[in-house]
Amino acid sequence: MPLILTSSALGGWPSRAAFFVLDASTTLLNHTGLEGRIAAMVAPTLGGMGYELVRVAVLGREKPTVQIMADRADGALITVQDCEAISHAVGAVLDVDDPIQTEWTLEVSSAGIDRPLTRVKDWNRFAGHLARAETNMPVSGRKRFAGIVLGADETTGRLRLDDGTDIALPLADVKKARLVLTDELIAACAPQKTENRH
Repeated sequence: MPLILTSSALGGWPSRAAFFVLDASTTLLNHTGLEGRIAAMVAPTLGGMGYELVRVAVLGREKPTVQIMADRADGALITVQDCEAISHAVGAVLDVDDPIQTEWTLEVSSAGIDRPLTRVKDWNRFAGHLARAETNMPVSGRKRFAGIVLGADETTGRLRLDDGTDIALPLADVKKARLVLTDELIAACAPQKTENRH
């Protein structure tokens, strides 16, 4: 599960982070509405800092929580310091652009090992690993799928189901897709050890 840096905001971004929590939330592949506006606001800032936006989610109504999930562009594991830097930068952007008129909370996290598959590059990077996906509209008579990720192109993500059949899911219709935590995935995501030669 990813670490999340959480801060609250009311009429301005606070100068300190409140706490870290563990999260296992799901993801929306397509950012629309308020989430789409926030994604468009923060993605350029993250890119300039050497990060990539993985997902934006806005949860709750009275005191919404804005969840920002990011990766390091260089592929290294994201650190607490990275989350702090992202939190301050994103908080400043949201404070200036003010997309949410009420009190809100910002959570910044890494994608974690059992990460959401929100981009074509995620589907391709984690080909060979187990994932679960859900679509908005039925595909071959169903909306929920589990299988081995086969990759994606700009329009479809592909899975090999338990019965050996392959299915192509229209990415525009994927409600959520997420890797399943397995020993193989943990091993693939473990930091590589370097040999110490004398």
